[in-house]
Amino acid sequence: MAVSISLGDNQVTIRYDFLNDMAPESARIRTMATDNMQMQRWELKYVIPQALALALRDFVSSYLEIDEYGANRPNLSYSIHNLYLDSDDLRIYWGTINGNKNRYKLRLRFYADNPNPQAPVFFEIKRRMNDAILKQRCGVRRPAVEAVLSGQLPEAAELVSQDARQLAAIQRFIELSSDMRACPVAHVSYDREAWISPHDNSVRVTFDRNVLISPEFTARFTAEMDDPTPVFGDLVILELKFTGRFPDWFADMVRVFGLRQGSASKYADGIAVKGEHHFLRDPGLAAGGAVSGVAVERRQARLSRLANRSAQPGLLVT
Repeated sequence: MAVSISLGDNQVTIRYDFLNDMAPESARIRTMATDNMQMQRWELKYVIPQALALALRDFVSSYLEIDEYGANRPNLSYSIHNLYLDSDDLRIYWGTINGNKNRYKLRLRFYADNPNPQAPVFFEIKRRMNDAILKQRCGVRRPAVEAVLSGQLPEAAELVSQDARQLAAIQRFIELSSDMRACPVAHVSYDREAWISPHDNSVRVTFDRNVLISPEFTARFTAEMDDPTPVFGDLVILELKFTGRFPDWFADMVRVFGLRQGSASKYADGIAVKGEHHFLRDPGLAAGGAVSGVAVERRQARLSRLANRSAQPGLLVT
């Protein structure tokens, strides 16, 4: 990936070239309809109280329109479920705790409000390259999911789309998961309120509420969770997502509402809050082996910041 940044007239313009399997995907299909997910983007996160989220909703509605999947639903939201994969010693989790620059997550996304048992599951790679977010995604029909998790490439008929870039995505997913022998470890769910541009896919704003996590070591795709733990309590995760120039009205919103950027990893924060031992198949691997003392200290510092943020929402988290 090549990234160039130009500064001028108080504006930041970011251009990037993505090669090979990081090429952008022009269209995706999910169970409800075609989606508008940004495959490469920049994102800013804020953890805010519900009252502020409602005020921001009014502000955002002057520039964007509600995602069609949330329209006419309670709180303008739809439910998202992610099944995260990791190694036996939670290598991906600890990479986030350590703040590794070029890291990724492996997850399977499904939408529980679709009653169709044949509804596809979306294999996703979410990669952070320096400050950019890159996504690859491939929809696979449910009967083929177990085989893919065991390392088998799906047949063309088992894919939601015949786009070659989706095949590249599932190939890369299998390579990454096989290299670290990653398996399901956690089920994360939340309710998403999404606002999108009526003109293009360059800007997106989301409010995520009711973030829950529970251990999950099998590939069952149900909304039911065993002993779920709230990750951020009653707080809301606000994300400002953009693919190029930072919009002027984003800057106005941040200034007017006094927003302070922070971090919010539903997967990593969730495991840290609930406790790593809940997500280990082999308890003997807990907080040992490749986990350094520095990583444990960073985990503890992260938990302290989460606690402080719950007491005073909006505080900067580095």
